[in-house]
Amino acid sequence: MKKILQTLSLVLIVLFGLLYISDYNYLVTAVSNIYLRGHTTAFLSDYSHFDNRILPASMNPQPWPLHSKFNEVTLSKKQEKIHFENETVALLIIKNDSIYFEKYYDGYGTESKSNSFSIAKSYVAALLGKAIMDGYIESLDQPVIDFIPELIGEFASMLTVGDLASMASGQKWEEAYYSPFSVTTAAYFVEDLGKVILEQPINEIPGKNYEYKSGTTQLLGMVILKATGKSLTDYLYDSFWNPMGAEHESFWQLDSNEKGIEKAYCCIASNARDFARMAKLYKNYGKWNGKVLLDSIFIAKSLKPRFEKSPEYGYSWWLKNYKGEEVFMNRGHLGQYVITFPKENLIFVRLGHSKGPKENTRDPFTPDIYSYMDLALELNSNLP
Repeated sequence: MKKILQTLSLVLIVLFGLLYISDYNYLVTAVSNIYLRGHTTAFLSDYSHFDNRILPASMNPQPWPLHSKFNEVTLSKKQEKIHFENETVALLIIKNDSIYFEKYYDGYGTESKSNSFSIAKSYVAALLGKAIMDGYIESLDQPVIDFIPELIGEFASMLTVGDLASMASGQKWEEAYYSPFSVTTAAYFVEDLGKVILEQPINEIPGKNYEYKSGTTQLLGMVILKATGKSLTDYLYDSFWNPMGAEHESFWQLDSNEKGIEKAYCCIASNARDFARMAKLYKNYGKWNGKVLLDSIFIAKSLKPRFEKSPEYGYSWWLKNYKGEEVFMNRGHLGQYVITFPKENLIFVRLGHSKGPKENTRDPFTPDIYSYMDLALELNSNLP
């Protein structure tokens, strides 16, 4: 047995050595940070195993007021079963800008940090709108090569910042979260994320079709960095996080050390209450307590589909007409959702470990999303 263990140890050492010197050396980090911790993909608290840039609490925190009917409703057994099966950790409903219902699971609470995953994409798009407002970027039609002249690919010169925000980049990219050899996985673990992105050519005509690609948002983040000269974290704090009164310190995950760049396509570690603030800003068309933080025209454009054959997506926001409601939402890996019903003045936040059982369907919205929208509307209907 001792010899067998020694042999296995030697094999593992050799394998790690080969990985380290190969093009897949990022898998060493993946194994140590994810797979050896019992996960097959990124997880809610994995930010603690990566470098992060601090996103401070606001200098003037603005706690959400509690609704007059706060937590007077309870979930049915059927509703609780969904959250148990999908491993929900946070459930929050904000009605008329006041917390109407709030519940936490699995040891989470109001201050618990959770990985946003792709919820962050909408934040990056908001930063694009702010950069246009501030004059750093001319418009959605400005070419990306104005900021990143080293961009490669036959159609690189045709790509605009608006193409990036609307997922119409024509960028070479494989959006695969569970394959250890995909570029999406590499982007999560490499120490030079910018290099990986610039190796992906613009090999299709941009601006023609919607195709969801995390690398596209990462490229947009790099544009904003070049245009403003500020890190995404600092620009987010100055533009939105601080004036919106975020209550708790949060983090934005980096590709390497404190001098690295943010993973723009994902990975803001924050809490349910603070995640809801951007939805409120968009619901109110860019105004926060009477002050304009983001241009209303930009928001109106963001919340409409760019392509008729892809009605589910605008400019980094998901869109759905559901039961007569024009819903817009942020979505993230493993079922992180901020779902807004503007007509009802209702914001629903759900954070958790799983989306639940997968179904083979062409519907861009997974079954759990419909369950959560139904829950939000049902609880809302209990109000007079």
